[in-house]
Amino acid sequence: MNGRLTSQQLVRLRSLLQMAEAELYYLSRTNSRLFGVPFTVEQVGQLPYDDELAERVDAFVARFGRLQDTVGDKLLPAFLMVTAEKLGTALENFDRAEKLGLIRSADTWLAVRKLRNRMIHEYVDEPSELQNALIAAHQNITVLAEALANIKERLLGLFPELAALEPLFSNTTHTGDSCKSLKP
Repeated sequence: MNGRLTSQQLVRLRSLLQMAEAELYYLSRTNSRLFGVPFTVEQVGQLPYDDELAERVDAFVARFGRLQDTVGDKLLPAFLMVTAEKLGTALENFDRAEKLGLIRSADTWLAVRKLRNRMIHEYVDEPSELQNALIAAHQNITVLAEALANIKERLLGLFPELAALEPLFSNTTHTGDSCKSLKP
């Protein structure tokens, strides 16, 4: 690592950070609307009849999946590349991210990654499975938010030129049931 980013790397990292922050912002909003009250198996049974609820569930699943993809499959490999770390398979990248302190654990990240498939595949099948997957995703938003915050913090420390990044929203991340600023 030479300590400087090419203009292409700078644009790519800025774009990925802004995209991930926007995805987290919208996921947080949908999360608040969907889980403002406990999400029950009875609500899952109402999805075919309640368009508003079905749209909230669809938005939550899509936004959760997009954020996981952006952070895990785009931003993390971009981070590894600009820091001269070895790129590998997704599992190898998650293991490296764990060793670097960017994510809690590779195993947790893989479990979170599988949640989207569970939410999509269980949508039609067993209501209790969909409910469990949605609740698990809700409880694991912090895993995604923390990874984004850790990668961003490390990138800003290594490449101060990224500090000129203008937040699209209020530069917030979802932790639990509230938004918390990423600003120092």
